[in-house]
Formats: sequence, C-alpha cells, structure tokens
Amino acid sequence: MPTTTPRGRPSVTVLTAQERDVLYALGCGLEDAEIAHTLALPEHVVAGQLGCVLAKLGLRNRAAAIVHAFDCGLVVPGLGPRRQVAAPGTTVRQRTGPTPGPWLRVSVLGPLRVWLAGQPLDVGPVRQQAVLAALTLSPDRSVSRRELLDGVWGMESPGGNVVPVYVYRLRKSLRLGECPDSVIKRDRYGYGLVRGVVEVDVARVEELVTAAGTAERAGDLTEAVRLWTRALELFRGEPLAGLPGPLAELERLRLTERRIALTQRRADGQLRLGRVTEAIAGLSALALEEPLNEPVAALLMRALRRGGRRAEALTVFDRTRRRLADDLGVAPGEPLLRARGELLLGADAGAGRGRAGAA
Repeated sequence: MPTTTPRGRPSVTVLTAQERDVLYALGCGLEDAEIAHTLALPEHVVAGQLGCVLAKLGLRNRAAAIVHAFDCGLVVPGLGPRRQVAAPGTTVRQRTGPTPGPWLRVSVLGPLRVWLAGQPLDVGPVRQQAVLAALTLSPDRSVSRRELLDGVWGMESPGGNVVPVYVYRLRKSLRLGECPDSVIKRDRYGYGLVRGVVEVDVARVEELVTAAGTAERAGDLTEAVRLWTRALELFRGEPLAGLPGPLAELERLRLTERRIALTQRRADGQLRLGRVTEAIAGLSALALEEPLNEPVAALLMRALRRGGRRAEALTVFDRTRRRLADDLGVAPGEPLLRARGELLLGADAGAGRGRAGAA
C-alpha cells in the first residue's frame, strides 16, 4: 500500500516545535537513537513525540512520516544528513551534512547566539545583531523600518538607509542552503522571518510552560516541575546581553521577570512535593541576584522554615530589610512582613497553602 499522505492531510503547523524537530530528523533518515542524541532528548521522549506526530498528521507509520516531511517541504532534498527516501525494508544510504532541526536557531536568553543549519554563525556588529533580535522577537508579523530604527537606535536614530543595509547583510548571511532565498522576507509592511524555518528559545520556553501548566492541572506536579526546570535551563544569563537600544532593554526586563516568575513557580511546586532542599537552593541563588525582590525573599523564608532553618529565614528578612532601606529608603512590604509574622507566631506556612507568582 502507498505510504504517501492523501491530499488534505493536516500540515506541520499543527505540530509543536519539538515535534517538527523530530519529524525533520526522521525525514533526514535518522533513527530514534540518533534523533535523541541530536536533539538532546531521552529515547522514550522521541518515541512519544513521534507517536504524537503520526496521530496529529493522520499517518500510518514512520515511512509515511518520512514522505510527508518531503511532501510538505520540511525536508529539502540535498540539505541535511538525510538518507535517500525508500520503501520500507529497502536499504538506504546515509549522507553527511548539517545537524537536523530548524534551518535557523536563535537564542536571545543570554548573549545573542545564532546557528544556521546546525553551525554557529557570526551575524555581525551589535546593532546588526539587535536588528535580528528585533525580528526574532516579532515572529508572527512584519517589523517596519521605523520600528527597527526606534527599537534599535532610539533617540540616536541615524536615519538614512542604515536599516536596509543591515537587513541586506543579514539576508545575505542567512540564506537557505544553496538557493538565493533568505530566512528574512520583505513585504509592504517591513521585514520578518519566514515561518517554519526558524526556532527561537523564547518560544520554546513558552511551549514548556504551557505543557507544565497542563501537567499541573492534570495533577502531575512532578512532570510540571520537570518542565519548568527545562524552561529555566534555556536561560544562559542576562537576556540579550550587550545589545543596544530601547527594545533590547525592554525585552531584558520582561524576560528577566519571566525567569523570576518561573523560578518562583517551580519552587512552589517543589515545596508542595516535599523537595525542600531543591526549592531552597533555587530560591537562594535567585535572592542573591534579586536582593530587593520581596516576594522571592518571602518564599525563601517559607522554604527555610519548612526545612527547619528558622534562624536562616530570619537572617533573610534582616538582610532584605537592610537592602530595602539602604538602596530604596523604604520599609519591608506586606509579603516580607507576613512571612516574618508566620515565623514568629509559628504559623503553618507550608508552601501548599500559597502560590508563587503566576508564570
């Protein structure tokens, strides 16, 4: 029987980014163990993702998935470490080439990093990097020249053709293999990234957070904590570190707050699971990074109390109170005062009764 997918089959847009990675790698001719190694996933996760791909796309088997990867354009002949597609049971030959996955990977959760076809790429000076970051952070729409000028240069806007020049250089370095097409498209509204060929770590974080929320609502808190941890592992330091412009500064603040909220959410889950030591370790590191953040300090105090470390919890209160007074000239707010009151009164301040900031 034929393995090709019938007309009208759902497209890969119904898949998550990780499922598309698995389908791409499968289309490139990799086996489960090779896919697991390439994508840094356990083999059982790869098998589960493949099952989801087959179910969502209505495919019968792996051979049909391979053909679908070619039919929908996800795998381009001659690109990637693919084997020649053949009927089940026939021998296929391995080719060498770039690592499978989205053609372009961009990481902004730290200094900007770019991989093209699996290889690291230098995308030029910091302003040019900031232009790419601006396009990356607006994946579903075009960004106008005016927006790029305001977001990357702000009040220092040079005018002229600086944006088209930087975009031209980026388009030239971000070509899709041997063909002249770039991952950056242009339309009447401005510039944007071509859908389906770019993966951004910020989007991956949100996918993991969504999955964690689903697991939590289903009562699987252990899985939720695991997924929050995976999301936090994608942060490599200060987001967009070193990039200039108002947009980068606003995104730094937003993404930093996102990481803080996720750390609190994970710690709350760890405490509800009785994993007090893990919660204390994560919150202690965050409290040192954010010494003026009262909700973080209050949650750390509750975690320390749960671990029988009441004196250390009071030390956290005193340290935070001094920093608030010295740096901001303010007294402790309600979160800190309530956490201290629970300590002094011996109230049951178990994390299960409260929730950290929503992620």
